Amino acid sequence: MGLPAYLTKSSSALKPTTLLRHLRFMSNVPENTVYGGPKPQNPHQRVTLTHLKQKHKKGDPITVVTAYDYPSAVHLDTAGIDVCLVGDSAAMVVHGHDTTLPISLDEMLVHCRAVARGAKRPLLVGDLPFGTYESSSNQAVDTAVRILKEGGMDAIKLEGGSASRITAAKAIVEAGIAVMGHVGLTPQAISVLGGFRPQGKNIASAVKVVETALALQEAGCFSVVLECVPAPVAAAATSALKIPTIGIGAGPFCSGQVLVYHDLLGMMQHPHHAKVTPKFCKQYAHIGDVINKALVEYKEEVANGSFPGPAHSPYKISETEINGFMSELQKLGLDKAAASTAAAAVKIKIKKSEITEDQPVGASLKAKPEIASTFEIKMRFEGKLLRDINEQTGLKDRLFTEQTHDLNDQEPEQNYNCVCWCCVLFLKKFVLKCGKTQGIMPVMMEAVLYRSI
Repeated sequence: MGLPAYLTKSSSALKPTTLLRHLRFMSNVPENTVYGGPKPQNPHQRVTLTHLKQKHKKGDPITVVTAYDYPSAVHLDTAGIDVCLVGDSAAMVVHGHDTTLPISLDEMLVHCRAVARGAKRPLLVGDLPFGTYESSSNQAVDTAVRILKEGGMDAIKLEGGSASRITAAKAIVEAGIAVMGHVGLTPQAISVLGGFRPQGKNIASAVKVVETALALQEAGCFSVVLECVPAPVAAAATSALKIPTIGIGAGPFCSGQVLVYHDLLGMMQHPHHAKVTPKFCKQYAHIGDVINKALVEYKEEVANGSFPGPAHSPYKISETEINGFMSELQKLGLDKAAASTAAAAVKIKIKKSEITEDQPVGASLKAKPEIASTFEIKMRFEGKLLRDINEQTGLKDRLFTEQTHDLNDQEPEQNYNCVCWCCVLFLKKFVLKCGKTQGIMPVMMEAVLYRSI
């Protein structure tokens, strides 16, 4: 029995939920898990072309921002941006090229898929990269299809207004794919334009901007980007068109605005990027400075050993298990590894103890008179100077005395290291003299363990 006959026969006998259960397991039924095209456009959840038309009709500005990966897409989604453009500007701000020309279709598809996973609400528009749609209308349609099917986009954007581009735009629309046009400064045509130069600054150029925008509207585009044109020219194009205009460096009279994600966040501080950051871009933050500061701080904390501390070493092992583990290491002849295990456990334990200047390490010695009369040490953690050292030993260790003299003239970390090492020397001699370790303050023994390895 064929599928149509089965469905016809079964639909009368099966409840809708039962029918859906049967359909769900049919491999030829498109589902989100296998179908790579646009997600179902629920007007209550996703921004659609209808939504944009309604905003345009009401005169509500449309917000557009570029995104190139999952994190940036999530940020756009959270902020409620209307349109997420996966631009070929990724070639410059992500891949580090001087122009948008080098990026390939396969690279664009990687960016598109990442953005599609992160942005659930905005309308997703993918750029057709240079060299993937100029040869023929068939090539343009094939590329646009891949952007939707493999990239998960809702629409595509193409640059330029030459006769061939207009024809390509019309062919893509007739193939059932929404198209956003792009006129004015078209970065893919910089070899013809003579670089990143604004357009529409004279009569002929201004008229061309308006005429090209009208031609793209006639081809079926749902919107047109106006880039780097004088505000009066953009105002004229916006007035002449029935579809929304999206300005970028085109003044305040467009139907909406678009900026590059990295530019508006002030993310790139490298001189290479600084020379291509457009004059029209407002930086709403200086994220690059924050990133640089965080990286430098991370580097310093790793270098001085303060990261990772106990708070970022969350995985625990009991003392019983540690002792057993050390015994097994010793059986394997890995004495050094066993010693390193003990040192690591001690170091974490020392860092966990909340010691302040009012709670000196040596305070617990008061319960051990035989030790307290011999040695007491007070120190402060968290980068503060060692407060004082009181050496009262019968050993009169000359090295200990010399090493701990004028400690406050040194850096806190050097103080701590010096004192711990002196504790090792002293306590080793003390243990040898007493012939036993019982009663020695635990923290001092931890210092011996830690600094003697």
